[in-house]
Amino acid sequence: MWISAQRPATLKELRESGWRSKTVKEELRDNFVQALQAGEELFPGIIGYDDTVIPEISLAILAGHDMLFLGEKGQAKSRLMRLLARFLDPEIPYVDLPDVPVHEDPYRPITRRAKEFLANTPEDQVPIAWWPREYRYAERLAPGTKFADIIGEIDPAKLARGTSLSAEEALFFGLIPRMHRGIFAVNELPELDELVQVGLFNILEERDVQIRGYPIRFDLDILILFSANPATYNRSGKVIPQLKDRIGSVIHTHYPRDRDVAIQITEQEARIELDGEYPVVVPYFMKEIIEQISVVARRSKYVDQQSGVSARLSIANYRTMVASARRRGIILGERPAVPRITDLGHLSSSSLGKLELDLMAGHQMSEKQVLDAIIAEAIKDV
Repeated sequence: MWISAQRPATLKELRESGWRSKTVKEELRDNFVQALQAGEELFPGIIGYDDTVIPEISLAILAGHDMLFLGEKGQAKSRLMRLLARFLDPEIPYVDLPDVPVHEDPYRPITRRAKEFLANTPEDQVPIAWWPREYRYAERLAPGTKFADIIGEIDPAKLARGTSLSAEEALFFGLIPRMHRGIFAVNELPELDELVQVGLFNILEERDVQIRGYPIRFDLDILILFSANPATYNRSGKVIPQLKDRIGSVIHTHYPRDRDVAIQITEQEARIELDGEYPVVVPYFMKEIIEQISVVARRSKYVDQQSGVSARLSIANYRTMVASARRRGIILGERPAVPRITDLGHLSSSSLGKLELDLMAGHQMSEKQVLDAIIAEAIKDV
């Protein structure tokens, strides 16, 4: 990880500082190796993946792969993708030209404008600015995403001024070219339009951008991440085979395999204050019931198992249970208030909408009836 006491402001100062250009995958790998050697916590806040998911991510980083996070909803896929940005340098230098739409590597520019500027300008007059790590990650939810959003489009205003269609100056860059030297993530890959998938294939295979049949060759330096649900990803025709073939590593996520681990996750993510003027003390068996509700839902024949049951169900239910106990404590003057089984009667407000019923199962039960049956079974199990 390169650190300088004073940030260089010109290309000449940058060369004298000893800064070395790296690809984003090299940068990620080198900083990851340092963290691994130092015994640091690699993915803060991620619980239950130490022996399963994190080792697979580690191998993918060391191999320099683009990655697909494959799992059902609520399995921390998006959080894991965002946490990868912590292995980037705190900031990197770029050529500070307002009319260049990407953050150009001062030693390896990719746009014609930057190349011409560097070739014709003395190094002590080339301005250098710094791109912080927190801005080098971007993500996009696939449904509704258009080609122009993430790849780019021809800019009609530039054509009107006489710019050729085949010139890179005619392009309006989408998110991926603008994230050159950064990380870009696509959530729910199977929902991405087929035309956009073809554009992504070109980027993964050739690292070039093709817009309306005009190939614009850029040596894009980018780490691309995807997330998907197994049910839709494995369905024939949802993701073009060529794109699947170019994804370096598939990282399989999962729900907590132990109820105690699930309780740790819920308590961490709920972020609810139990002290204060009206404190609440939650018995461990009540925490177990909250988690068991999600466990029962994940095996229920009435719930669509292809969609999954998110950890957010447990988190929302835990907050509702604590809120119900605190409300009673405020009204009756109980200090501390202690959640009871009767508080679970309010969970419909935080559960309905988070369970997708299996409409093909042939049952006539409403969502509320299914939830009541799941809660009753969870109480019995605990």
